[in-house]
Amino acid sequence: MMYRTMRGAGLGIIVAALSGPVWAAKAPTPAERAAVVQAISDCRKVAEDAARLACYDKAAGAFEQAETKGDVVVVTREHVQQVRRQAFGFSMPSLDLFGGRGSARKEEGFDRLTLEVQGAHKDRDGRWVLEATDGVVWRQTDDQEFFKDPRAGSKLVITHGALSSFFCQIDTLPQIRCARVR
Repeated sequence: MMYRTMRGAGLGIIVAALSGPVWAAKAPTPAERAAVVQAISDCRKVAEDAARLACYDKAAGAFEQAETKGDVVVVTREHVQQVRRQAFGFSMPSLDLFGGRGSARKEEGFDRLTLEVQGAHKDRDGRWVLEATDGVVWRQTDDQEFFKDPRAGSKLVITHGALSSFFCQIDTLPQIRCARVR
C-alpha cells in the first residue's frame, strides 16, 4: 500500500493506493508514490496553460477511475482518528497509515481512551471482563483485587503502557493490567 497526505481546504486527507493489506502499510518514499497521484503532481510542471489543463483533466480522470475501482482510497483525518479509536488496544505492528505507532500516538492523544462501562463480570479465572457501551471488551490480565465491584455507568480509562501493554482504571479503583478482547 502506498499513501500520501494531501492538504487542501484545511482538511488533512490521506490518499491510499491499495496494493496490499492496510495493516502492512508503511510511509512511502517519493519513488513509491502511487502513479495516479504522481500524475496529478507532474501536471504542475507543464508550462503551457492549455497543455497543463489537458494534463490535469487526464490525471483527474485516471484518479477518479482508480478510486471507483477501489485502487485508490481517499480518507479524511477525522476517519483516521475514528479508526485509531476503534483499533485502540489491538496489536497491529505496522499500522502507520493510521498513526498507531511511536510518538505520533502520544502527541495526538492516543495513549489513552476513556469509555463508559456497560457491564462487568468475572470470568472463570476470577478476572474481570469489562464491556464498554460501544461494544469494546477488555479483560483483566493481572490478579489485582478491587475493594468494590465495577458496575455499569462507571468511567473506564485505558492507558497504553510499555511493550504494548495496557492498564485499565475504573473510577477510583486501583489500576489493573488489561488486554483488549474485542
